[in-house]
Amino acid sequence: MDLHVTRIGEGTPRVAYLHGLLGQGKNLATIAKAVAGAEPGLLYDLPNHGRSPWTDTFGYAAWADAVAADLRDRLGPATPISVFGHSMGGKTAMALALRHPSLVRGLVVADIAPDSSSHGYGFGRLIGSLRTLPLERIQTRAEADTALATSVREPGVRAFLLQNLHRVPGGGWRWLPNLALLEKALPQISGWPAGLRGPFPRPVLWMRGRESGYVTDEHVPAMRALFPHARLITVKNAGHWLHADQPEAVAGALAMYLTSLRPQLSR
Repeated sequence: MDLHVTRIGEGTPRVAYLHGLLGQGKNLATIAKAVAGAEPGLLYDLPNHGRSPWTDTFGYAAWADAVAADLRDRLGPATPISVFGHSMGGKTAMALALRHPSLVRGLVVADIAPDSSSHGYGFGRLIGSLRTLPLERIQTRAEADTALATSVREPGVRAFLLQNLHRVPGGGWRWLPNLALLEKALPQISGWPAGLRGPFPRPVLWMRGRESGYVTDEHVPAMRALFPHARLITVKNAGHWLHADQPEAVAGALAMYLTSLRPQLSR
């Protein structure tokens, strides 16, 4: 699968960034740029998102394998690489670390756990809102924002969603994500695939937003069973999109974690 990837920084990439549901790689650009001087990055559009190909089915194992194949083709002997994953991308990153541990020197999981996340924000409602938006009657992004406001009241969430609205050459609009597949696969996206085994032997940074309900203390045993060296930190004044709510705090924690890995690289 020929995934769409954007490079951040100069030199050999040292961090791969995996976005959440209905996102794109560019959503993590602020975090990636903050550490790119020492840790150049790769921003991935995951399958069925952004400018990456659409597929007929969903599966975290398959997505992890697609990222692993791209990393091997792209970096060759320069791997392993650190992986930062948010939400759905965090589950993909965890699957990548468990299925391809030799590729992953470090893992950062942002506001998600290896468990059901069906209690979360309500992505079914968001996908339904996008699918029912009358694109044939939309002339401008401002009109799209106004139409979407009837079902999605939060301006920040609408701005995030409307990044997926793509102007078609010659006129009209289309959605970049494969909304039909993602809506159908929501139970699998919210869940955690059976059969993934640990333990992952290296240190893991696990972040959660204090105002988010995606990671609770009840999730700690499941996380530690697979990632026994996970360290959980809580980002103040941040919800589920903690990298957007508190970019400096998230980038600072990421930078400290990546710095802590450097002595291990020479062993």
